[in-house]
Order: sequence, then structure tokens, then C-alpha cells
Amino acid sequence: QETRSYEESTDESEEDESEEEPKLKYERLSNGVTEILQKDAASCMTVHEKFLALGTHYGKVYLLDVQGNITQKFDVSPVKINQISLDESGEHMGVCSEDGKVQVFGLYSAEEFHETFDCPIKIVAVHPQFVRSHFKQFVTGGKKLLLYERGWMNRWKPSILHEGEGNIRNIKWRGHLIAWANNMGVKILDMISKQRITNVPRDDISLRPDMYPCSLCWKDNLTLIIGWGNSVKICSVKERHASEMRDLPNRYVEIVFQFDTEFYVSGLAPLCDQLVILSYVKEISEKTEVECCARPRLDIVQPLPESCEEISSDALTVRGFQENECRDYHLEYSEGESLFYIISPRDVVVAKERDQDDHIDWLLEKKKYEEALMAAEISQKTIKKHKILDIGLAYINHLMEKGEYDLAARKCQKILGKNTELWEFEVYKFKEIGQLKAISHYLPRRDPVLKPLIYEMVLHEFLESDYEGFATLIKEWPGDLYNNTIIVQAVVDHLKKDPQNRTLLRTLAELYTYDQRYGRALEIYLTLRHKDVFQLIHKHNLFSSIRDKIVLLMDFDSEKAVDMLLDNEDKISIDRVVEELENRPELQHVYLHKLFKRDHHKGQRYHEKQISLYAEYDRPNLLPFLRDSTHCPLEKALEICQQRNFVEETVYLLSRMGNSRSALKMIMEELQDVDKAIEFAKEQDDGELWEDLILYSIDKPPFITGLLNNIGTHVDPILLIHRIKEGMEIPNLRDSLVKILQDYNLQILLREGCKKILVADSLSLLKKMHRTQMKGVLVDEENICESCLSPILPSDASKSFSVVVFHCRHMFHRECLPVSNTVSSVQFCNICSAKHRGPGSAVLEMKK
Repeated sequence: QETRSYEESTDESEEDESEEEPKLKYERLSNGVTEILQKDAASCMTVHEKFLALGTHYGKVYLLDVQGNITQKFDVSPVKINQISLDESGEHMGVCSEDGKVQVFGLYSAEEFHETFDCPIKIVAVHPQFVRSHFKQFVTGGKKLLLYERGWMNRWKPSILHEGEGNIRNIKWRGHLIAWANNMGVKILDMISKQRITNVPRDDISLRPDMYPCSLCWKDNLTLIIGWGNSVKICSVKERHASEMRDLPNRYVEIVFQFDTEFYVSGLAPLCDQLVILSYVKEISEKTEVECCARPRLDIVQPLPESCEEISSDALTVRGFQENECRDYHLEYSEGESLFYIISPRDVVVAKERDQDDHIDWLLEKKKYEEALMAAEISQKTIKKHKILDIGLAYINHLMEKGEYDLAARKCQKILGKNTELWEFEVYKFKEIGQLKAISHYLPRRDPVLKPLIYEMVLHEFLESDYEGFATLIKEWPGDLYNNTIIVQAVVDHLKKDPQNRTLLRTLAELYTYDQRYGRALEIYLTLRHKDVFQLIHKHNLFSSIRDKIVLLMDFDSEKAVDMLLDNEDKISIDRVVEELENRPELQHVYLHKLFKRDHHKGQRYHEKQISLYAEYDRPNLLPFLRDSTHCPLEKALEICQQRNFVEETVYLLSRMGNSRSALKMIMEELQDVDKAIEFAKEQDDGELWEDLILYSIDKPPFITGLLNNIGTHVDPILLIHRIKEGMEIPNLRDSLVKILQDYNLQILLREGCKKILVADSLSLLKKMHRTQMKGVLVDEENICESCLSPILPSDASKSFSVVVFHCRHMFHRECLPVSNTVSSVQFCNICSAKHRGPGSAVLEMKK
């Protein structure tokens, strides 16, 4: 088949390339057809689903397979074959020729009919069901429309169906309907009623019917398509309502679509709800300005009530088109496969609907690789010509040619999948154009894994030009993708040129981590003061490696370092940490302070040392430490505080050691703060201390004022007031005296209030007790005597009984209670008295 050459010529015939995808593809029917048409010319052809029948100008009929190979040859006549007709089974053929011969014969049987007329027979049509015995019928078209029927004794009987309107040039038989065209128009005959049901006149009578013949095509059993000149009509055969019949046929024809075309119709064929039209075209030559024959066109149109919508239009390059007329072209089709055959004297072209492979071809031709790839993925089970991988590789190459390297690299993930060979091939292609960086982010890291050399090659590319990018890849890529030793050496070589490069140092630390050389990694992290140093220690349990690096860790982040050391005391002991920090007392203090906050007893051996550390570096926390510590040597602490003149701390230590008088004296003399002295005296609550305070303050008016304001609630103010020298001027004395009186009144009011509350509560409780004792107590058959354990109530209700019930709910028979030896008449529950739960006096005595 000459598929490629024909498509190339068709492409060349288009004046401009359209972005719209064609609906059909074309190929030239070759093989035996080529041989036939080199010596002869095609005059007609009929298509069956199993084979083709081709008639020539030299009177030959060839049977061909769908590839164009000759399977059988018939010498019918010495002149042109006008028409070949086949029944639906493909077993019987009717042939007519220009010399008036008509033959109907069986291709697989000896059945045969011959007839010769005195005029050219342009058309013959056998019954679609000719294979059946009761449908042995065919019609011929010359000057008359003749129906031949085989009757009695196998004789063929002719009958005239129509005459008198010129030569009949086309007949189409479908089911029980025969449509034919003569010089006047198109008629349809109903073979059941033998009635003609319509006459569709031709529109343009100026055109010669022999040069511009009518084209007929049955879309289905009731739809006829008529093309004549540049007019197309679609007619529908319908049943007439019984009330409308009278003398009319029981069927009628309605024209449902009608439109004009730009060119002359040479053939028609249906395509679903659309229409395929073969058109004969004439144009004015640019050189000679004379009208000449142009390439025929094959159009797909969508019929509309008064017009049509063009879906596609293709100009066909057929051999010898410059010499052909409208009558020389024919369009035949195969209903089952949507194949359309364009027949001309020197060429037979096959048009077929484009499949998914053709669609992908067109997309690739238009460089729409993304759409082609998507179409191939959707139809991967049906496409035969294309492979998804090939399309994908072409797409990657196209993107690289356009310079879209990042997109090309991203598409590699989807297209190359797990094919390691293709991955490595594409990586080398990126390397050749210097774009390894583009593909680096999309290289597979798990399932599949490429050769280590590929990853090393990419890392070296980054190391030469982009330290940050190199560091990112090292962080993102698993360490087993490449030879770690090679990359470490490369980084070390670069550090020789730039020893302080933090990016390279950080990356080298990560490489050491991958290689489990954690000690070296830790050194680099500490040098860089990197935030991940603590995470590295925890993750890889590097506490043995940091025993001699505690100072570095504390310098980097003392808070995190201390927390880590305290959380892992079992791995690095307290003694070891204190020893390492011996030369850095400020850090030692931070560690011991945090330790003391967590547990007051763990670092008790260092409490003495901590006194000096607090005094030196953290005095605000010294006093809280002295208060909370139970292991601190007080003498040592007192010595240090006195040396440094820490009054508050010294006062606390003196008071804690029992020397309250010295402490109070220090407050008065050193601090001269009467409020603090009074507060200290209140805390100690010692009368002698108050006496010392009064004696010290008696000659100091400001102190006397402070005492008068605060002493009233702890010491009798009279003791102070009697000792004040007469004539001493005391600031705010009046206010102080008023406050003393107010405090006294307040105390009196408080006492009275307390007394009232006490009396009210006592009365309320007494009333409650009285109400409770006045309540009745339920005694029934279930209650027992707590002494004899028999039912408290007698079984015989008529007998007399006596029962004692206590407030504790214990019950006794009167006779079971022991006789009281006391003079008091009050009786108590023996059980509650024995348990020391308090006496329960009798509340009820029942007698009957």
C-alpha cells in the first residue's frame, strides 16, 4: 500500500496547515489495482464487507481483497462496464456495460442470466436478498426501468416499472424500496404495493445529467440521501395515516434536510449522523486564467434543516485529476468499517476514520507531546503503533531542545519509571548539555536506585559551582546512594581552599554522620555552634564523646547543655561535669544551680562550694539557696556573707543559728529598717526580742513611730508608751495613737463578733439535737434485741412487752438491759459505751 506517499502528497496539496485535526486518513489502494490501472481505467466499483468488485473501461470485472489483490477476473464485454451490483450476501453479481449487455450470475454457483439490449445500460441493481429463491429479482436502467423476476420453469419475466423521462443513470435498492434517478428527478418505488410513492425533481436543470449524474445513497431502510449538482437532500420515507390514504400510496416521503454545497456532488455516504460528500471542483488557473479541473474534495458535514456545518474538508491528490470530470468520480463505502472508497479512472483511494494511533501521530506532528502522552496512557490497551515510553522519550527530547530543562527532568520521573538504564542514559544527556543540576532533584532515591557513579557525578557538579545546592542534596539524599568516602575527600579538598566555609563544614559534618564518624561530626558542629549538635548527641548516644567537650557545649548553649547533662546523669556523672567545669566557675554555677532546682539533695557535697558561687555570680538566689538547703554548713556560709557584708543573708543565718538578738541588732544598726526589724521580731515571736527592740528604739523617734504603728497586735502598747521620755518629739504621734485605738476597737469588735457566732452556733446545735431526739424511731419485725439477738417485737401481738431504743438506734428488751447501779436515772447504750463512742441515752421506752 502507498500509504505514506499518498499522505505526503495530500499534505502538499493543502495550501495552509490547519491546527484542527483531520477526521479521516487516506491511503492509495495498490497491489493488483496498480497493475490494472496501468493498462486500463476504472469505471465503477462496488464494495462488499468481504471483497471489492472493480469494473474497467475495457469491459473487465475484477474481484479484489481489501488490500487490492486480484482474486478473480471476468471478461464481460469489450467496452466500458457501467455498473456492478451485489446482493447483501455477496454471492450474486449483476453487471451491465456500454454495449447493452446485462449479466446476473452466482459467484459460487452455476446460476447465470444474460441479456443484450439495443442501447447502453447505465445501471443494474439486484435484489438485496437475491440469494433467497422468492427474491430472484433485479432491475436495469436504460431508457426504461425494467424489473426482471424469475418465474415458472426458471424463466425470467421482464416488466416495465417506469419509462418516458430519459435515461435512467442510477438505481439504489434497499429492502422493499427502489430509488432511481432519470433526467427529470428521483423516484422511489414501494415493491410491496408496486406503487411509486414520490418524485423529487432536480433543482438545477441547466446541468447535463450525463456529465453531472445524480448520486443516491440509502442511510437506512427508510432514509435516502440525494446529491445532484451542488444540492443535497435527505429524504425520509414515512407511513401515511389511514385517514389520509384514499387513493394515495400508503407511504410518502418528507425532505428533512436540504442544503447546497460549494462544489458539485460526485458521491455520498453516511457517517453516523453526519454525511461524507465527494465533490468535483473547478477552479481558474492563475497562469492561463482558464477554468480547469482541481483536486476533488472529501468533506464531512453535519446536516442542518436549511444548511450544513462543515466538520472537515480534505483536498485529494488522485492520479490524473486534471483530466477527470464529475461523472468520473464515484464514492463507495463499507458500512461495517466506516471505509470510504474514492474511485477515479486512474486511481482508487481509501479513506478511513482515524484511530487513536492516528490521533497520536497528529499530536506528535504538531509537537503536542503532553496531549499525545495522555492519549496513549488512556488508550494503552487499544493502540498498536505507539508505545508510551517512546512518546515520553520524544517529549523529554522536545523539552530539552526548547530549553525547558526543569520540566524535562520532572517528566523523567513519570516517563522513565523504574527503568534504570533509561535513567542513566538520560542523566548523561543532561550532563552533555551541562544541565545535571536540573535533573538532580528528580533522580530516584528508592526503587530504583541508580549506580553510585551517577549520584557522585551530580554531587561533583554542584560542588564545583553551588555549595548550597550541594549541601541540600547531601541533606536530602540517603547516604547509601553514593560512595561516602569519595565525597568526603572531595569536600576536604575544597575546604583546603576555603577552610572557613560554613556550608562546606556543615555538609562535611553530615557526611561524617552518615559514615558513623560521630566524633568528627560533633567537633565540626561545636565549632560551628550548630543547632543540631544536641539532636546529634541524643540521636546517636554520643555522651561518651562529649565528656571532654562539656565546656564547648556550655559555651554554645548553657541552658540546653545543662538540661541534657542532667537528663543523662547515668551516662555523664555529676562529679564528672563539675570536674570538667572547674576552670569555668560561672558555668559550674549554672550547672549546680539547675541541679539544686531539680533536687535539693543530689549535689549536697557541692553545697558548700555553691555558697561562694552564688555569692560571686548569683546573689539574688543566695538567700533562697540558704533557706532551702539542709546540707549547707552555716558557719561557712556566715563567714562568707560577713566577709562580703551581705546583711540580709547574715541576718538569716544568725537567726537560723539561734542568735536572734545579734540578727535583730544587725537589722537595726546596719539596715536601720524598723519595718524589717518588726517583721523579724514577729517571725521569731519572742518576748525578749521585743524587749530588745523597744530598748533599742526608745531614743529613736522614727523607730518609736514604727513600733507604735505595728506593735499593737503583738505587745501591749502601754509597755512602750510608759518608756517614752517626756518631751520627746515623735513624728506622727497622733496618727500612731489613733491607729492603736483603732486596732484595740477592732480587737474588741472581733471578740464580740466571735462570741455572738459561738452563742448562735451553740443554740442552733442545741435545737437541732432537740429536734432529732424528739423524732420517732421505726421498730418492726426485722429489728432484733442487741443483747439476746431475738426479734425485738414478740410474735404474739396480744402479749405485753417493753422495749428500750437508744438514739444510736440500738434496741433492747427492757428485761435484757442490766440494772443501773448509778443514782442517775439516765441510762446509756451498753454497746456504744463499750466502744467509747459516747453514751447514748434512752429516747423511747415502749410498753404494752
